[in-house]
Amino acid sequence: MSEAFKYRRLDKNDAAVLLVDHQSGLCNLVRDYSTHDFKNIVLALANSAKYFNLPTILTTSFEDGPNGPLMPEIKALFPEAPYIARPGQINAWDNADFVKAIKDTGKRQLIIAGVVTEVCVAFPALSAIEEGFDVFVVADASGTFNKTTRDAAWARMQAAGVQLMTWFGVACELHRDWRNDVAGLAALFAKHLPSYANLISSYDARK
Repeated sequence: MSEAFKYRRLDKNDAAVLLVDHQSGLCNLVRDYSTHDFKNIVLALANSAKYFNLPTILTTSFEDGPNGPLMPEIKALFPEAPYIARPGQINAWDNADFVKAIKDTGKRQLIIAGVVTEVCVAFPALSAIEEGFDVFVVADASGTFNKTTRDAAWARMQAAGVQLMTWFGVACELHRDWRNDVAGLAALFAKHLPSYANLISSYDARK
C-alpha cells in the first residue's frame, strides 16, 4: 500500500530562493521559451522573492568565460544578497560557499530556478533533496535547449521528490489569502501578466 499523500505547501517563513546561472551567455541557449517571455518570467519570480521578503541566493558559473555575467536586473533587485561566482563547479552544490549561504538562511524549503534545466537546476535540486531539503523547482523560470531535454530533466527531478511549480503558483501558495494584501499581489501579477493587468483595469473601472 502506497504512503498517503501529504500536501507540502510553500511557507514564506521557511523558504529561500536560489537563482542559478541566469547569465547573459547561458540565456542564449534557452529555446523552450521565447527570449522575451523567459526574461519576463525570471523577473516575475525574482520580484516575487522580493515581495515576500524571501532570502535569495544568486550564483553564476564561470562568468568570466562564455557563460557571461548575471542578468543585471536580478543583481539590481538583490544588491545585498549572497552572490557566489563559482570558478568552475558545474553543480552549484559542489561549491562550499553556495551551500553555506543556503544553510545560513535556516530555511528548509528551497525554491530553485536556473539555466539550463537539466544541469544548473537539476544537479543542485537533486543534491538538496539528498540532504533532506524540500525542493520546489520553478519550471517556467528555468530554461534549456528544447522540450526533450526539459522533459527528461523534469522526469528525473520528480522521480527524486522535487515539486515542479510555476512562478504564479509559487506566488499564490506563498500568499495563501488575498486578504493579506490585495493591492500588492495584484500589482505583482499585473506587472508580469498583461492579461492580469487587463483584469485589474476592468476591475478598477467598475469602482
